[in-house]
Amino acid sequence: MATHMRAEPATTALDAAIVRRRRGTDLVHHSDHGSQYSSLAFGRCLRESGIAASMGSIGNCSENAMAESFFATLKTELIDRSDWATPAAAKAAVFEFIEVFYNRIRRHASLGRFSPEQFEERIVRLRPSRPVEATLSTEPEQLHATILAPTVTHRKA
Repeated sequence: MATHMRAEPATTALDAAIVRRRRGTDLVHHSDHGSQYSSLAFGRCLRESGIAASMGSIGNCSENAMAESFFATLKTELIDRSDWATPAAAKAAVFEFIEVFYNRIRRHASLGRFSPEQFEERIVRLRPSRPVEATLSTEPEQLHATILAPTVTHRKA
């Protein structure tokens, strides 16, 4: 979190994600047209990491529906219910909400009532010998059905 919209927080978060997570092949980073994501620094970070950049159409919120849903959840379940004495306290609370509650504990209807961590573990168990590939949709039911289907396919747009 930062008080500005420059590239540094986005590139720092991307670097941390790359270090923390197992990297697959054919990764795509999808975002809106925010200045931090369209910056030269962020684009360079993606290229150096072998990640393809994807940006939604301007004015088409349904292309980024899953991210929009996440931010609505964050606002409803944490931000609107809390007051913090300092920006550092707010940053710590948001970090805990995302990294502890949202990713590890909170069950998601779009993931078959699993937390994201449980869902990913299930995918890895079901497909241990090859990379997980999936067709993503903005419709939660389609996402759930596509990823959990016995045969998972990958379509490039």
